[in-house]
Amino acid sequence: MARDGGNDEIHPDLRRVARFAPRAAVRPWTVRLLRRIPLRGVRDDGVDLVTLASGAGARLYRPATATAGTPALLWIHGGGYMIGSPEQDDAMCRRFVERLGIVVAAVRYRLAPEHPYPAALDDCVEVLGWLAGLPGVDATRIAIGGASAGGGLAAALAFRARDRGEVKPVLQLLSYPMLDDRTVDESLDRPGFRLWNARSNRLGWQSYLGGADPGVAVPARREDLAGLAPAWVGVGTLDLFHAEDLAYAARLSAAGVHCEVREVVGAFHGFDGLAPHAAVSQKYFDSKCSALARAMGS
Repeated sequence: MARDGGNDEIHPDLRRVARFAPRAAVRPWTVRLLRRIPLRGVRDDGVDLVTLASGAGARLYRPATATAGTPALLWIHGGGYMIGSPEQDDAMCRRFVERLGIVVAAVRYRLAPEHPYPAALDDCVEVLGWLAGLPGVDATRIAIGGASAGGGLAAALAFRARDRGEVKPVLQLLSYPMLDDRTVDESLDRPGFRLWNARSNRLGWQSYLGGADPGVAVPARREDLAGLAPAWVGVGTLDLFHAEDLAYAARLSAAGVHCEVREVVGAFHGFDGLAPHAAVSQKYFDSKCSALARAMGS
């Protein structure tokens, strides 16, 4: 397991942005408000905006030098299953394309609570199947990944992919994934947390699950992890998901699934999105790219 940083306080590279970051951005009364806030710096040039017959959609990014047999990444945005859109990760998706020369499809999925489980997961399954059949994409070199709730959806998608056997991802790239609905005790909160706390987590999971069986819908509750795609799991030590993510990574390894862990000391939830140019965030992105390149044979 690789670690970035050297203490348990907020990482020096992140202290400035941490002063202005809320400890919990998502609360019941902020969900509708956050959905309405326009995103800045999003570009549609060079992007295909796709809507499938099912209603699921994607932003499709292609490298300028794409050839037949190009590997691809299915990317799933975060937002506690309640907010967010693929546009929020526009800059990062472009960086994946530029760095690795791959195709990236950023999924537009239905949000909870209006659309509880399995709506979002079904949308991701639809887009994965579409991506695998896209001309020019090597269906044998597709990775799936996401951040926060998107990481949780990517983990759930890995189970669907294993059980259906139609598309076999070469990697599940899980960036501080939201994996366990039982992480809701407010005693777990720490002063260094930003953007997401136990109360936010309870709201997110209640909205997403609705009346679903957690034993099926929640990745951390699944018992049989054997045969899942290899994984990369990244998380900061000041993230509510730190313990559950490390526990899940350990279970993957115990089940015979190769799992690389990137633990970032002093990093809070969503740190790389708030401070993408910080050195610690750059190293985190480099680690993701290295994992993708190895898995794709690039």
